[in-house]
Amino acid sequence: MMKILLVEDEHLAAKRLESMLIKLQPDCEIVAMCDSVKQVVKYLASANKPDLAFFDIQLADGISFEIFNQIEVSFPVVFTTAYDHYAVKAFEVNGLDYLLKPIEESHLMRAMEKYRNGQNQLDETVRLALLNAARQIKKNNYKSRYLIKVGEHLKMVETANISFAYSMDKANYIRTVEGRTYSIDQSLEQMELQLNPEQFFRISRKFLVNINSISDMLGYGSSRLKLKMIGMESNEEIIVSRDKVKIFKDWLER
Repeated sequence: MMKILLVEDEHLAAKRLESMLIKLQPDCEIVAMCDSVKQVVKYLASANKPDLAFFDIQLADGISFEIFNQIEVSFPVVFTTAYDHYAVKAFEVNGLDYLLKPIEESHLMRAMEKYRNGQNQLDETVRLALLNAARQIKKNNYKSRYLIKVGEHLKMVETANISFAYSMDKANYIRTVEGRTYSIDQSLEQMELQLNPEQFFRISRKFLVNINSISDMLGYGSSRLKLKMIGMESNEEIIVSRDKVKIFKDWLER
C-alpha cells in the first residue's frame, strides 16, 4: 500500500486532494495531514517515512522548503501552489513538476505517473525554482532592515550593512560590514526569501552572503570556492558548496 503524506494549511484543499488521490490510487493510505512546517518536522522525526508527499509551498508558519533544512527528506515530493502560471514558469523551464491550485485530476494523474517512474527527486535546481516562484509574490517588497534585540535594547540593522548571515549550533546570526555579530530570530531560509536576490545569495546550508561584501574569491579543492567577506574573522572559512558553485558563478555575472 502506498503511504502518502499531505502538507496543506487549507482544510478544504487537503480533503479535496485526499479524495482525488483515493480515486486515482485506491490502494493508497493518507498517513497524515500536516498544516505547518513545525508539524511536518515533528511528524517526520517520530513516524515512519511516507512513500510520497504533497507539499503546499506556502504554509501558515513559513515556506515548505524550510522542512528540508530541518530534517532529512528521503522520499519524493510533489509541490502544490496557488501561484499563477507566470509565477511558476521556472518549473516548466527546468522540467520540474508542480500542481497548480485548484488541482485538476489530469495533472494529479501526471504527477503520480512521474512518481511511479522515479522522476520527483528533490535537488538544488528544484529548490531554487521553488524559491524563485515564491519570490514572485514578494517582488519589490524585500526587507530593508532588521530589528535586532541586543540585551534589553532594540537595534535596527540595514540589510545593505549585512556582510553575511550564518547558522551555527542551531542558532542564526548576521555579521555587519563593521564586523559586529548579532543573533537573529529568522532562519536562513526565511532570510533568503526576505532579502533581495540581486544582492544576497545562499552559498551553502550555513552561509548567506551579500555580493557587495565579497572582497576576494579563491579556488578551494578541485571544485569549490572560498570567499573572503568584509567583516569576517581571520579564522573563519566561508565556502561555496560544490553543488552551488556553477549557479553562484552565473548569479555573479547577471
